[in-house]
Amino acid sequence: MKSIVNLKYKEVKDGLNSGEFTSEELTLAYIKRIEENDSKISAFLSFEKEFILGQAKESDKRRKENKPLSEFEGIPIGIKDNICIEGIKTTCASKILENFISPYNASAIEKLISKGFVLFPRLNMDEFAMGSSTENSAYQVTKNPFDTTRIPGGSSGGSAAAVAASFLPISLGSDTGGSIRQPASLCGVYGLKPTYGRVSRYGLVAYASSLDQIGPISNDLQGCSDVLSVLAGKDLRDSTSSSQAISKPEIQNVSLNGLKIGIMKDEGASWDGEIRSKFEETVAYLKSEGAIIKELDFDLLASSIPIYYIIATAECSSNLSRFDGIKFGSRVSNPKSKLEDLYIDSRSQGFGKEVKRRILLGTFSLSSGYYDAYYSKAQKARILIQKKYNEFFKDVDLVLQPTSPTTAFRIGEKTQDPIQMYKADILTTSVNLAGLPALSVPAGLDKNSLPIGLQITGPAFSEERIFSFANALLNNPKLEIKLPEGIS
Repeated sequence: MKSIVNLKYKEVKDGLNSGEFTSEELTLAYIKRIEENDSKISAFLSFEKEFILGQAKESDKRRKENKPLSEFEGIPIGIKDNICIEGIKTTCASKILENFISPYNASAIEKLISKGFVLFPRLNMDEFAMGSSTENSAYQVTKNPFDTTRIPGGSSGGSAAAVAASFLPISLGSDTGGSIRQPASLCGVYGLKPTYGRVSRYGLVAYASSLDQIGPISNDLQGCSDVLSVLAGKDLRDSTSSSQAISKPEIQNVSLNGLKIGIMKDEGASWDGEIRSKFEETVAYLKSEGAIIKELDFDLLASSIPIYYIIATAECSSNLSRFDGIKFGSRVSNPKSKLEDLYIDSRSQGFGKEVKRRILLGTFSLSSGYYDAYYSKAQKARILIQKKYNEFFKDVDLVLQPTSPTTAFRIGEKTQDPIQMYKADILTTSVNLAGLPALSVPAGLDKNSLPIGLQITGPAFSEERIFSFANALLNNPKLEIKLPEGIS
């Protein structure tokens, strides 16, 4: 019999609703697994055991008293450490916020609580979501459950590793340039970056406001669909949020015959050989099922990394200016005589190396004499990327790519070369620049038993189309998709 902690999200949901087990029994099983195994993975920055158990007991009490319940009542969900939960630390894995306790709930958290989810804070991340490996956390390095000498991806590495390790069936991450999809790919789980505006950013500590989106990481496809249906909707506290609704969380069946799938022309040269083989195998299968494959000339893809890093670092230099030891953030205990020294010392000691690098890059590109040469030009190039995707989706229904050009690399392998680290996001950043939805699905393992992920991108607000296509891929026995059972 499958262990309760190895159940897929849908099995967890069905088991709770059928009375097969209680939320407290389920939560205790996850807590036991985390306590026994997280020393190997380091997915959690802290573990709020009493807070977690209290929610599970309240959920069971509501069920016992026959109160009106949602279908999601009692489901455990992990929370990345940059999403605010009232009364719980929210540090963004940074020393400058090491003592910050959130005074309010993020909109996403309010919605989860209203549906009866059991929150599991605080999952590790790259400091202020700046990184592709979760090595930039000020507190610990999260490991990949498939090989603990390797990175889980980032910045939502803790969120992806927790799901892959069967610590939880589902978690929340945030995606600025691939920070949900890339770790989902490297950890062999599902990760959705919703359309920009689909989910309110209120209560998400901002990195780059025009790019950030909260989204789910799940051990099955239904989990991503369900949680998106809960989180989506207009929020008056976030003027960029959309009122466009999700019709149903149930995933619809779709025929691959006649479906038009775009693939990027001449893109595969930089991919690992086994990733290229898996992608080509998938394309061949789609053709055999009657899908129409169209090559897309996306010459701007190579430029998406510099465009992204100019815009993202400019916005981060602005967003992180509030963390100065006065308005927000830890203050040095023995400041020098001048107020300026208080600011300098607090930020110098509070921020890590990568955060400082990005603040400096962003400040430079916004500075007098360089704004037009860098930031303004990057914004114009961003519009070209958006227009290019609009052209694609006049001819194709969806775009298919690998999520990452490589499988998980070894811890420490790229920390001394930030450019190589930035290139880990080469296949994901353009989606954020265009504000589109994209889903990473697990597509098997390489010869080293490391996960490979495929990325499905669609037009704005086409998440349901993406889910249906992914379901058509995953349900067909002709295409082997190996899913993880977690660490032993």
